[in-house]
Amino acid sequence: MSLKTIKDAIENKKMICPECKKPIQQFSKYAETIDAVRDGFNVIEIDSNASRVTLTCGNDGCDWSERTEYWLEYIVN
Repeated sequence: MSLKTIKDAIENKKMICPECKKPIQQFSKYAETIDAVRDGFNVIEIDSNASRVTLTCGNDGCDWSERTEYWLEYIVN
């Protein structure tokens, strides 16, 4: 679900660079983050509700790039 949201935001130019204020052009290194919790009996519960991605502005004259799990903050409505 997160990957589709990121792709759609970039394609629809709704993900904005914090430096130049223009739409972000590309992303790479997408990964779902996994939190594992162990209880006293070695049972593992897995919660995978976040993702991490490297965003790259890609606009002329802007070298901004960031590896983040807070990519949702760059999407405008």
